[in-house]
Amino acid sequence: MAGSSRQHWHSMTADEAADFLKTDLHHGLTVTEAARRLRDLGPNELQGDSGRSLLSMIISQFQDVMVLMLMGAAVISGFMGEITDSIVILLIVVLNAVIGVVQESKAESSLAALKQLSAPRAIVRRDGKAQEIPARELVPGDLILLEAGANVPADARLVEVANFRCEEAALTGESVSVEKMASPLSDDDATLGDRVNMVFSGTTSVYGRCHGLVTATGMDTQIGQIATMIQGAPQEATPLQRKLDELGKSLGAIALVLVVLVFLAGVLRGEPAFEMFMTAISLAVAAIPEGLPAIVTIVLAMGVQRMSRRQAIIRRLPAVETLGTASVIASDKTGTLTQNEMTVTRVYVNGRFLSVTGQGYEPKGDLMNQAGEVEAEPLADPHLNVLLHGFALASDAQFDANSVGYEIIGDPTEGALVVLGAKTGIPVDDDDHYPRIGELPFDSSRKLMTTFHSKGNGRLDAVEALRQPVISFTKGAPDILLARCSHIYSEGEIRLLQDEERQALLDINAGMGQAALRVLALAFRQWDAMPSVIDSDVAEEDLVFVGFAGMIDPPRPEVKAAVAVAKQAGLRTIMVTGDHKLTATAIAQDLGILESPNQLVVSGQELEEFSDGELEAIIEDVRVFARVSPEHKVRIVDALKAKNHVVAMTGDGVNDAPALKRADIGAAMGITGTDVAKEAADMVLADDNFATIVAAVGEGRTIYANIRKSVYYLLSCNVGEIFTIFMAIMLGWGRPLTAIQILWINLVTDGLPALALGMEPGEPGIMERRPRGSKESIFAGGMSYRIFLHGCLIGLLGLMAYYLGTRRGAPVAMARTMAFGTVAFSQLFHAFNARSEQSIFRIGLFSNRYLIMAFAASAALQLAVLLIPAVQPIFGVVPLDVLHWDLVIGLSIVPIVIGEAQKLVEGSIRLRKSE
Repeated sequence: MAGSSRQHWHSMTADEAADFLKTDLHHGLTVTEAARRLRDLGPNELQGDSGRSLLSMIISQFQDVMVLMLMGAAVISGFMGEITDSIVILLIVVLNAVIGVVQESKAESSLAALKQLSAPRAIVRRDGKAQEIPARELVPGDLILLEAGANVPADARLVEVANFRCEEAALTGESVSVEKMASPLSDDDATLGDRVNMVFSGTTSVYGRCHGLVTATGMDTQIGQIATMIQGAPQEATPLQRKLDELGKSLGAIALVLVVLVFLAGVLRGEPAFEMFMTAISLAVAAIPEGLPAIVTIVLAMGVQRMSRRQAIIRRLPAVETLGTASVIASDKTGTLTQNEMTVTRVYVNGRFLSVTGQGYEPKGDLMNQAGEVEAEPLADPHLNVLLHGFALASDAQFDANSVGYEIIGDPTEGALVVLGAKTGIPVDDDDHYPRIGELPFDSSRKLMTTFHSKGNGRLDAVEALRQPVISFTKGAPDILLARCSHIYSEGEIRLLQDEERQALLDINAGMGQAALRVLALAFRQWDAMPSVIDSDVAEEDLVFVGFAGMIDPPRPEVKAAVAVAKQAGLRTIMVTGDHKLTATAIAQDLGILESPNQLVVSGQELEEFSDGELEAIIEDVRVFARVSPEHKVRIVDALKAKNHVVAMTGDGVNDAPALKRADIGAAMGITGTDVAKEAADMVLADDNFATIVAAVGEGRTIYANIRKSVYYLLSCNVGEIFTIFMAIMLGWGRPLTAIQILWINLVTDGLPALALGMEPGEPGIMERRPRGSKESIFAGGMSYRIFLHGCLIGLLGLMAYYLGTRRGAPVAMARTMAFGTVAFSQLFHAFNARSEQSIFRIGLFSNRYLIMAFAASAALQLAVLLIPAVQPIFGVVPLDVLHWDLVIGLSIVPIVIGEAQKLVEGSIRLRKSE
């Protein structure tokens, strides 16, 4: 029984399933046996792991290489008596940890959301008696009873069906409700959406009733397997996290080499060992950008705020940057690329096609003829009048307006017909005019539904061809309905339907189907009185054919443009859906996702036959995956990642949750998305707009570019400090900067401009570039060269200030004060170089007001340290006279002069190359 969820239940007969489950098809389990199975197998609940504790999240903040190095420097400084330095470093480490925990703590509540999908109560037959029990007490072998509107409490094999339909969009991605049956299927490998004799936990019944044998409960259900995949999805480091980790290790190695080199060189020159050790520690502090982890975290957090204003809610902080590296958007179709609202888009009546405008369930729209002209009074046309009234009256769905919008209660296909009528002025409650006095419900064998109505005082009475007091409308599958039609309503008359006309109508139906439309046909029959016996052989024969309605879950209007923008940005869009291959292909072609004959459409059944290697071999050519299961979606994401793609996965259903979590960036829909999808995702699109994720990719690229600017700025400043200290020591000039002065520069004077660079507006054309590779170095594009060049320039200026201070016979404190001031102010001016590779006068000196404010604040703080007597002793500085200040200021503006000259030369070179 424990392995029962792995059986091919759909290909078994009901008797075979009952024998395997050791239960009775009519009486169900005994109460005693059900209690034993509940004790042995456990309750029908989803089980979750305990998740990460707060302590484990805090500990993880102190495992970063750079943070560990800072903690080591703090400990050593404390032992050496530099208590102030030690406290400052530790405060920085703790602050960074707090920010990290607050921003990155992510409640693992996917399982809680999944549990909310489970029905709290279930009707079950035990010992031959129907009874209502808590759904958690269901066990494999129970005989459950389902009616319209009930949540399905467990996976079950249907054994008795009466016009039963189930809404499975959240699990399979299929737009329309699924008609169920009880007979076995011949295909052992049928995909989840094709197992029409099964119902699955977490889905909803929308029509009819059924009996089913429970085949799986709890974690063995399809939703339970999704929960297992969510739990098992590893948390991978983002590209930026990997790059910063590599940077930390590199800087650590550099710092270690410098410490050893400087210490040995000084000792060999006869300097005191303790003094040289403290100097070496100062150099190590200079090599490490202490504020970088905190600055990157804060820049990402500011990016989160900007994205939220663009309707993208970030749930996991590093996802902001990961978006910028995305090379593939693997998108679910239903509810993401489409509206998840079945909509009639085309009708055929009286020999002509008409298009239907309007969006989704909103009852606004027009009927337009093939010349593009609007049918001003569609109900004035008798053929349209009969077609629209007939479809609306022969539907059970209810149309409702609420605070969120419009929704359909019942079958989405029938809902589309009700909305079609509402668009043309037919009241939603038109049964008041034409009360239903009988019906033949839909069933899967007939594929038809018939309703009987007595004539009232509505618009339908104006149709001259309808003379009898009772009329029946029959809607259903076109081929079956046409076979039962003997007449056709055409040119205002009811006449015999000729065989060639019947074939022409079948060809029209086939053409609408090729356009991925779900087609329903309508016919009617008149009666002088309600028949005493309502029987399909009588009521659904000798019908009068009226016309067709073609419907589809339409694309969101903004998606096509978003797909084009993504393509321009080097982003490939792939549709991954549980819907049928023909429908998916048509939507993909309409949206521009599928453009070339060389691009492939692969079904879930075909995917099952591929090994992982074979899938990876074709994945670059696939644009559409149709009829796929949750496991398939995870394989698709894995195959794309194996080809070094950074994958953004969008979706809204339960079936999307494992792939959302496995993808580099998972984006769930905020309005139509299930709680499960939202909790598994890194990002939630508040407006359910596919275009929002494309805009978010552009924002992610801007954020990464800004982080690069901050890294470039901080590291070039650190190189300058290293150059100043290292060269001074090698020249035997002593220490030009103390450890606390270096920390002040790195964290306060540099920190604010580095943060301001993170607020730099996006540069033009950022969505016209190819996505960067996930393995591309953060120093790509010549950044290492610029860091070294400008760092050495700043270092040389600091060294000159220190040298000029000592040359005038001033004490060491005076020289250090000049070096301290020059290095700090030259770095502040250098921040303007970091804004762009273009001249600051071209992009606008004041276009980043945050940098202007940061420059002013940092300069004020630096001046306070240099000028306030009470603060001077803490930093080991002394007052400067006017001449010293002239030197400091003159040297400090050199970086921006050199930077602008360099940009001018490089711009001229690029211009000549482009010509």
